[in-house]
Amino acid sequence: MPSFPGHFESRLPRVGTTIFTVMSRLAADCGALNLSQGFPDFNAPPALFDLVAKHMRAGANQYAPMAGALPLREAIAAKVESLYGARYDVEHEITVTAGGTQAIYTAVACCVRPGDEVIVFEPVYDSYVPAIELNGGIPVRAQLRFPDYKPDWARVRSLVTARTRMIMINTPHNPSGSVWGADDLAQLAAIVRGTDIVIASDEVYEHILFDGARHESCARHPELAQRSFVMSSFGKTYHVTGWKVGYVCAPRELMAEFRKAHQFVVFTVNTPVQLALAEWLQDAGRYLELSAFYQAKRDAFRAGLAASRFELLPCAGTYFQLASYAAISDESDTRLAERLTREIGVASIPVSVFYDSPQQNRVLRFCFAKNDDTLARACERLATL
Repeated sequence: MPSFPGHFESRLPRVGTTIFTVMSRLAADCGALNLSQGFPDFNAPPALFDLVAKHMRAGANQYAPMAGALPLREAIAAKVESLYGARYDVEHEITVTAGGTQAIYTAVACCVRPGDEVIVFEPVYDSYVPAIELNGGIPVRAQLRFPDYKPDWARVRSLVTARTRMIMINTPHNPSGSVWGADDLAQLAAIVRGTDIVIASDEVYEHILFDGARHESCARHPELAQRSFVMSSFGKTYHVTGWKVGYVCAPRELMAEFRKAHQFVVFTVNTPVQLALAEWLQDAGRYLELSAFYQAKRDAFRAGLAASRFELLPCAGTYFQLASYAAISDESDTRLAERLTREIGVASIPVSVFYDSPQQNRVLRFCFAKNDDTLARACERLATL
């Protein structure tokens, strides 16, 4: 195909193919066990697929309402109220999205204007900064402390200026697996009190916390709830990441702006899947049991690496385990991740890709949302290092 004849200036000149795509492709090429990209290698229960087929056959194959199918919004409202005590109006304060990434992008698009500053926490999930930059915003980075990956709230406060429009948070946190407590939300609330700063709260791992921890949603905190987009994902909760269905809860004024952008970003989401998820949500056990399910996998993975030379960092939530390889190699994390994929057949993610500036923590991220056999084989290989 002929090349483009004119000049085209990229709006994201530093962005290439995501590390998740790169490592998953390398894993496939090498026949490696893929513990890099964050998706399960097992299916949801067949009964969920049967529900989708039921609604397809019943004719629910045209556009759903822009805000989302009403039965699903009602189910979301009931779930959020039961868990966090927050009552969101179904008609005006809940919108179904094409996954968490679209929810994040749209929240930024409807609030951030050229020159506005948005505070993010590093290591930062890879879609946040491009969303900010595509909308003319300026990302301002606050580093989470190593190795517990908790915020330095004094530092965050020092980064707030008259141009700060949004603070983006993520708990449980990808990639670190850290979890914020009620004290963290109290500190955040104190920082934004009396300002016009909006919170974008990425809570897609809300049901994956360990050792009895409680998820501290912004929806649970009345002061933060009144200025927050609270976002979650059915893909993470029900092992169907490829369905790309999530949702946003926000106060009416914020949601009105969100929907203005949403209708032109994606308009609406797969109708039969929405209706199936509405039915699936009626059984709360299907998401309440998730912590125990993944804690067993976390514990098995950690036990499998206990005798290895990796130093396992704390993992309080998500389905990611960080491991320091400082005792194994002085290679960069990117080089080591590629070498381990090729040589021992286990793919991971180098944590440095979640930072703007080079960092020398020498940490890899492994996804343990995998079958037990996959995890056992991965541990056997990693223990040989």
